[in-house]
Amino acid sequence: MAHDFNNLLTIIRSSVDFLRRPDLAEERKARYLNAVSDTVDRAAKLTSQLLAFARRQPLKPETLDVGARLRVVGDLLDTVAGARIKVVTDVPEHPCFVRVDASQFETALVNMAVNARDAMDGAGTLTLGLRCGVPLPPIRGHAGADGPFAAVSLHDTGSGIPADLLVRVFEPFFTTKEVGKGTGLGLSQVFGFAKQSGGDVSVESEPGRGATFTLYLPEVEAELAPRGEAADAAQIEPGGAGQRVLVVEDNVEVGRFATQILEDLGYATTWAANAEEALDKLGSNGAGFEVVFSDVVMPGMGGIELARLLKRWLPDLPVVLASGYSHVLAQEGSHGFELLQKPYSADQVSRMLRRVLGRSRPRTGMGMA
Repeated sequence: MAHDFNNLLTIIRSSVDFLRRPDLAEERKARYLNAVSDTVDRAAKLTSQLLAFARRQPLKPETLDVGARLRVVGDLLDTVAGARIKVVTDVPEHPCFVRVDASQFETALVNMAVNARDAMDGAGTLTLGLRCGVPLPPIRGHAGADGPFAAVSLHDTGSGIPADLLVRVFEPFFTTKEVGKGTGLGLSQVFGFAKQSGGDVSVESEPGRGATFTLYLPEVEAELAPRGEAADAAQIEPGGAGQRVLVVEDNVEVGRFATQILEDLGYATTWAANAEEALDKLGSNGAGFEVVFSDVVMPGMGGIELARLLKRWLPDLPVVLASGYSHVLAQEGSHGFELLQKPYSADQVSRMLRRVLGRSRPRTGMGMA
């Protein structure tokens, strides 16, 4: 992990050094800026995979028809696999619903597909299948469960996996690839996502006969999407207009950067170094603040506890939480509050604030005791 991150930091640091040159041509400036942005995305992906394996990745579960989603993802896997690999999708016609984080689900499928592509050396057949209403079998010594579960499988016609390596394929950083061609976190992400979603993942393989990875996810009843979702997505207006934001962040560097981003976006900011200071600044009626932007993990009172308190005392004051890691979020979710994943971009902050401010109404203080 240190090796991979040092490589990424080398790209960022070198790019920044060149960007400091006053005589740098615009074309090269754009190239280095793009390099920094792309490298940050790659670093965030590494961190996300590591947190997913540890089951510490905050998830945003939603109910989806897994069969319909697999048909869509099948086209993506066709691109990922390459021209010499045939992707076959075998999905039943009847709907089958699971409640998972859609982004993490698709990432898990891509990770398994990339593993299969490499095992086939770029040529063969990748079969994407789905069985509904099945039990969870005993896996790696753990007891099974009656279910029902949706079983999503990816079968490849590659070289297969030797028996002595089957028990290690989900270990973080374990890889049989050459140095620089894999972090060993792809299948670890699949494992962590499955466990955190209430399921599991199995692998069956014999040398020379390919491998089958099966992702088991608990089935749920169909659920209608919230009616206001589409309307909220359309309510995007450019920039802030002087709205007052209370930033709650204990890290000095992040606090300064967050307030700078918000001011550049057109918001008026006040910074509190912890939740207790934030409560003091808000007073009994919100002190004119229109949104609270708070970190989750802080000394003393954390962001979730602060948000719950404000929901009781100032119910019309929107709260946006930001976190890169929190075992509370990973285990219990965001408790209904809006959540921004670190590292976040200025555009993500802007979109989130516009959305929550569009929903907010004039407040009436309820008083704090």
